Amino acid sequence: MMRLKAFGFALPLMLVIAGCASVPLKQAGTLSSYDRLGEPKGSLSKARVYVDGNGLAPLQKARIVPTVFAFGALPRIADPADRTLVTNAIDRALCVALSDRYQMVPTAQRADLTVRAVVTDIVPTDKAMAGVSAVVSLGSGFVLPVGIPRLPIGLGGLAVEAEAVDGAGVQRAAIVWARGANSIQDDPLVSEVGDAYGMAASFSNEFARLLVLGKEPPDLDLALPSGQRLKSWFGGNPKYPACDAFGRAPGLAGVVAGKFGAPPEWTDKGSAPAAQQ
Repeated sequence: MMRLKAFGFALPLMLVIAGCASVPLKQAGTLSSYDRLGEPKGSLSKARVYVDGNGLAPLQKARIVPTVFAFGALPRIADPADRTLVTNAIDRALCVALSDRYQMVPTAQRADLTVRAVVTDIVPTDKAMAGVSAVVSLGSGFVLPVGIPRLPIGLGGLAVEAEAVDGAGVQRAAIVWARGANSIQDDPLVSEVGDAYGMAASFSNEFARLLVLGKEPPDLDLALPSGQRLKSWFGGNPKYPACDAFGRAPGLAGVVAGKFGAPPEWTDKGSAPAAQQ
């Protein structure tokens, strides 16, 4: 009863402190064309997309050019290791998600479809505030039925643009995407790229759905992940060896560590360059 009373007292506070970071859509000039992108859509994330379903239909093999930071985004994160953590997370998630539809081949191999992404902007996570939020959330979990949401201060975000071109260099799909962390859904990680790292998979899954379906997907996706995606998420062998170039997902270890605010590099071992050969 005391716990329920405490929860009733804390609920208004939880609603007051709920917030999110604002990250605008940003172009970096790296796409071959922006002319066919649609109007911005989305709620949690915002995106402008283009997809040529007929052009994608006959394509079978795909490769991923490793993601990079746009020149203007580089100063936002000083540590190259942190930037690599984000870009590799994008590539790994893209490779696994695209494996539902395409045969994934190494970067150096010819393919019907070439996918490339560029981080156009990143809002650093305030590590100190993330640490405080992690402690508060964990501590409240021992007193209340649910933990207090993350403090809406120092939230990070990510903006990415990407395209897929066929063997002749014709753009078959493109996206300009952005998302900011919110205090309800995003766990605080004590890292400058804590929020951006968590959003890497969100971006990759959205773009991959566009390429797999060959059309704009519905806003609400109720489809269950495929068996190969679940296996890869748990750190198992990916469907195609080419995806091993981007390392294995942290899986449950990453989820548990994230609940304690641990930096993503504690459980994410990164890429395996030798696998790209």
